[in-house]
Amino acid sequence: MSRMVTTRIAPSPTGDPHVGTAYIALFNYVWARKNGGRFIVRIEDTDRARYVEGAEKQILNMLKWLGLDYDEGPDIGGPHAPYRQSERLDLYKKYAEELVRSGWAYRAFETPEELEKIRKEKGGYDGRARNIPPEEAEARARAGEPHVIRLKVPRPGTTEVRDELRGTVVYDNAEIPDVVLLKSDGYPTYHLANVVDDHLMGVTDVIRGEEWLVSTPIHVLLYRAFGWELPKFYHMPLLRAPGGAKLSKRTGHTSVDYYREQGILPEALRNYLSLMGFSMPDGREIFTLEEMIEAFDWKRVHVGAPVFDWEKLVWMNGKYIREVLSLDELAERVKPFLEAAGLDWRSDAYLKKVLELMRPRFETLKEFPEKARYFFTDDFDYEEKAVKEIQKGAEILRELKGLLESLPDFRPATTEPAIKAFAEERGLKLRKVMQPLRAAITGRLATPGMYEMLEVLGKDTVLRRLDRALKLIEA
Repeated sequence: MSRMVTTRIAPSPTGDPHVGTAYIALFNYVWARKNGGRFIVRIEDTDRARYVEGAEKQILNMLKWLGLDYDEGPDIGGPHAPYRQSERLDLYKKYAEELVRSGWAYRAFETPEELEKIRKEKGGYDGRARNIPPEEAEARARAGEPHVIRLKVPRPGTTEVRDELRGTVVYDNAEIPDVVLLKSDGYPTYHLANVVDDHLMGVTDVIRGEEWLVSTPIHVLLYRAFGWELPKFYHMPLLRAPGGAKLSKRTGHTSVDYYREQGILPEALRNYLSLMGFSMPDGREIFTLEEMIEAFDWKRVHVGAPVFDWEKLVWMNGKYIREVLSLDELAERVKPFLEAAGLDWRSDAYLKKVLELMRPRFETLKEFPEKARYFFTDDFDYEEKAVKEIQKGAEILRELKGLLESLPDFRPATTEPAIKAFAEERGLKLRKVMQPLRAAITGRLATPGMYEMLEVLGKDTVLRRLDRALKLIEA
């Protein structure tokens, strides 16, 4: 009988949630949902030296923001809780001791100074504690002598690793080190905790970054030592910065929180991360999470080095703003950014009118308050080119103000013929009228359509700003 497909994401709470974690979480989530299976979150917090307070909450918030809801994990409960490795130390110790008893592991008593000397002389640990008689090792351990438990790699021999994306690789056991499984402080290393937890939580498919591929023979040996069924392994390509280097703090922005603060939509980031390893059968680049799940096939996952390009992400974000989100959705998304900029949007109806005009002109939510500032306040700066236009067209603006005051309303059907007639009567090209007017009421020369903008801003605001602009050049 086949087991239910179960995947997991197992991040370490050592800092801001990494975009690479989001990328791997996405593929774990999609594969679980594709198969009607389980998606688990497990916090691997055994590296206490690098533990960062609050990082776990950030990780969980990231998953929630991205819409990657998990079936089991912190704050949800379930049959395998708790899901923090620091709360499972007795469990790992039990299994490490079991490996010692079965001959698959041994106790090693070298001090840090001795280990450093061995590393310098031998290039790595040489397995010398293998030769300690078991009775002596147990006596020393009972006496309280500090020690670690190491994996006893069978030698000679080979270990076969099957990766579902890359094929089968056979490793010479002579090249596999006797890694530490349980440290002297009672905390497990990644290797032991990872394998024990994956087995106990029923993980059938281990989907992780390719940097863990070199550790997989160690994990395969541990499964063999315990007599447990192997999961399937999929090692996803690492995200790269433009230029080919691994995406890191030195080569780009790695924090998901950064992209969120810059006004990247979760749908867009999720879609973009999908493209880092997967392509749709029809080649389209914009697709929903549900569409990805429906179309997902490991044959469509590529292992080449994907480049995480900020400009491409921003382009995709703009596509979502213009073509995917409804005005109602977009209005809700921009409100926090308007609040952060200290801008009041009057009403939801007004905000949606502004968004309808501005939607083609911004690509991130963070851009919107600055690019649309003149819709929400008179407190905006004039571009240098705008001031020059106002100066050149001052006389036109004074006359135009009188015309605008006389109009019964500011609907385009009213303002457009009136302004065109105004220009025609004076023998002016329409641009000679529109550019000074645009500059006066927005402080900019690049804006949405003038007639639509006049209607949204309203008569009182337009006339007030004309007065302000004229006073500016008279001062």
